[in-house]
Amino acid sequence: MPDKAFFIFTLLYLILGCAAFFFNDILFIWFLAGAGLIPVLLTDLLVFVFLGDRLSAQRKIPSFLAQGEPVQVKLYIRRCGFLLPLSIRIFDLYPDSMSVNMFPAKLCPQRSDRKNFNKSGALIFEYTIIPEERGPWVFSGTEFMLSSFLRLWRLRVTHDNFSRGRTYPNFKLMTRGIDLKGNPEKGEVKHIRKRGHGLEFESLRDYQEGDSIRSIDWRATSRNRFLDGRTKLIVRNYQEEQDQQILFIIDSGYRLPDNQFDSALNAMLLLSYVALKHGDSVAAASFGSRDLWIPPRKGMSAYTGLMNALFDLHSAPVPSSPFSAMENALNHLHRRSFIILISNFREEDGESLSWILPRINQRHLLLMVSFRENKAEKLAFPGESKKEKTDEEVLETAAAYSYLVNRRRLYGKWEHSGLLILETSPAQISSALINKYLSVKKSGKL
Repeated sequence: MPDKAFFIFTLLYLILGCAAFFFNDILFIWFLAGAGLIPVLLTDLLVFVFLGDRLSAQRKIPSFLAQGEPVQVKLYIRRCGFLLPLSIRIFDLYPDSMSVNMFPAKLCPQRSDRKNFNKSGALIFEYTIIPEERGPWVFSGTEFMLSSFLRLWRLRVTHDNFSRGRTYPNFKLMTRGIDLKGNPEKGEVKHIRKRGHGLEFESLRDYQEGDSIRSIDWRATSRNRFLDGRTKLIVRNYQEEQDQQILFIIDSGYRLPDNQFDSALNAMLLLSYVALKHGDSVAAASFGSRDLWIPPRKGMSAYTGLMNALFDLHSAPVPSSPFSAMENALNHLHRRSFIILISNFREEDGESLSWILPRINQRHLLLMVSFRENKAEKLAFPGESKKEKTDEEVLETAAAYSYLVNRRRLYGKWEHSGLLILETSPAQISSALINKYLSVKKSGKL
């Protein structure tokens, strides 16, 4: 394509032609200028096309990235011939799921000229990119906008410099703002111990004031007597049971929009990490936009499998059925499990789930996790307002209040039947879910 110098010469030649129209003395000069300009244009074009593109591009970027974590990208531009274009503009075609803060343009342009190439014929460009979305990504290539030796022409050349990889949820962002005793990222979650029965035996220790009489080990006590004949009481110390099974079921349909779904998925992955650290086995499933089943596995190697299976899972505005998800879970589970179902439950779910919840409750422990309806709460409890409300606003307030009351009545009915209910916000779901899991482990309900 023509460059700026081409248009400048063309404009000057046009002005000279206009002058020749009025002055005959300039007409001969105009013919000579045209006869000399055309060979120059053609020569610059031919040399540029056949000798100008002597570059190669190579990109260096990690294959596995963390969402929201800046990463450095390096472009190695190497010359492959003796002649180089006068100036070079480089466009790295990064994916839509990433952003570059320092460049407003989509293609991330960089400017250079042939003087910047070192003795080995290489040029290195560095820039910072931020992965904004989870899932696979592809750099489609690198483009060069080359200028000819007289700056009369420009040539756009695309190199198939592909780079592929994955963006995973950021564990550091997951743990940000989590109200826990200990650091889940380092495996320092509070290790819960309980004195009592129904849990795994850990050790023996001396009796302390406040210990239950049922925890006294009379056989060990009979072997510990003082010289004066007094008996030293020994009690059993218990900890939460190991090797229990946790199943996560997440709704990827219309019930959870993107922001709620991402928060739920992060909380699910973080709790999986905590559960695996506690020696439990973890399984996962999704329903809605994508039906997925990950069988239960134990050990920290299972966390890598969970990340690889769930890193590209997203919600979509499609129907989702918690009933079908629970029925599918019953067909896969062969031992008592702690089932955590994450969705947005409403009044109509009471009837649709009434057939299967008793079966679940007999064999497993079920936790129903739902998000608070902030918009409905604002409509139902608008606060004091000086202006008089219209009839439409009054009806909206009444409808929102009725919706929240019916929803709360449904949750109360489920709790009365023995189910566990957790209603929280997207910002607090991680801490609420982990603390609920720890309290369940401490209570010995599993």
